[in-house]
Amino acid sequence: MNSFKIKRILNITNHIDTNAAETSIRGNIYFRGPNAWILAFSVIIASVGLNINSIPVIIGAMLISPLMGPIFGLGLGMGIRDMELMKDSAKNLLIMVIISLIASILYFLITPLQLNNPTELLARTNPTIYDVLIALFGGFAGIFEQCRKEKGTVFAGVAIATALMPPLCTAGFGIASGNLHYFVGALYLFCINSIFIALATYFTVRYLKFREKEFEDKKKGVRTQRLITLIIILFIVPSILSAITMVRQTDFEQRAIAFVEANRTLGKSIIYNHNINHTDGSKVEILFTGERLSDVDRQNLYESAKTFNLDEDQIVINEHTTGDRNDSRELIKTIYERSDVKIRQLTSEIDSLNSELHYYTSTQIPYEQVTKELVATYPQVTELLLSKGSNIIVDNYQNNKCVVAIVKSDSIIDKETSQRIINWLKVRLDIEDLRFYAVDSESIHQ
Repeated sequence: MNSFKIKRILNITNHIDTNAAETSIRGNIYFRGPNAWILAFSVIIASVGLNINSIPVIIGAMLISPLMGPIFGLGLGMGIRDMELMKDSAKNLLIMVIISLIASILYFLITPLQLNNPTELLARTNPTIYDVLIALFGGFAGIFEQCRKEKGTVFAGVAIATALMPPLCTAGFGIASGNLHYFVGALYLFCINSIFIALATYFTVRYLKFREKEFEDKKKGVRTQRLITLIIILFIVPSILSAITMVRQTDFEQRAIAFVEANRTLGKSIIYNHNINHTDGSKVEILFTGERLSDVDRQNLYESAKTFNLDEDQIVINEHTTGDRNDSRELIKTIYERSDVKIRQLTSEIDSLNSELHYYTSTQIPYEQVTKELVATYPQVTELLLSKGSNIIVDNYQNNKCVVAIVKSDSIIDKETSQRIINWLKVRLDIEDLRFYAVDSESIHQ
């Protein structure tokens, strides 16, 4: 494939309409009337999904919510130097956040459902570099979809990928439950997503050369440009610093997890849990149980940490030894809580396998026993063939399950005897459709 073909494939000039995109974005930044109610309803749906750990429900809420309009408007305003559009977008974004927080707070205050294992809520409290990348490239996809002449289904994917709704619901839960960690972490994730979507929009608007706002007063235009430049810097610099921090934290977490897995057993002690914390520098707390670690074991652990580029001061050892009676209850509780989820998963799998086994065994034919009972009643029978099959009706290709029975005997089995055998087999095998054939050395008849 030559360079001309590559350029033709990547060329977007004939596929975009920046004027129509600008009109569409401007029309979707406002939260009033139906949009406000739709937003509130989608927040409730997302809150229910988070409450019951249901990913399909959360995805449905993200598809319903009209969240991205003001964020695209903010990026567009920065790109075309329209301060009024930026102000309107920021105001409506704030309205969106307030509506979302109020709806989610009210839901979590009155819901009777308990949060025994809020994994979906916890997932929205710890932003990582992956959230930054998803928001950035999701923003690029969203603004390109806005500019495309033939609209597709990109917005649905962007709404799901960038996940603006769940963090707001989690922040509402944090307020309703008085949990500051949930509130701050979730709101931080929402801000990260919003900022990088807006930045992606800004860069795309500049790249596609949207028509910039013209100013009759050149001095006002210069002041506006300077102010927007300052805003962009305030957006970009913290975002870059935050991204760098998250890259380092994500890298540390991966190395810490690998380190823990490599040292599950050490001497006569085992690691039964670990915690990673970035509050005062990145550290991994390792919880041991068993006999107390010897100096040699500790030194070996620190040497192992070096192979994963972990410093000694980043390792916090917490021992719950067999001699520490005061901590025994807490230790047992912690181990039980960690094991309980796995036990429930294994129990569910066992129940499912038992159900399948019960179905399999209940539908099996007791070949040997049936043959013995048949021969005891009809001594002339020498062989019995039983097989499950299907009766296909050619006219409509209807498929009916049946059992085929072939009886071989020394002498001819008359029709009356055949009917008695058929009736007995239907009762014995608990089936309705039986295809019966009696075979002897001279003839075959049904």
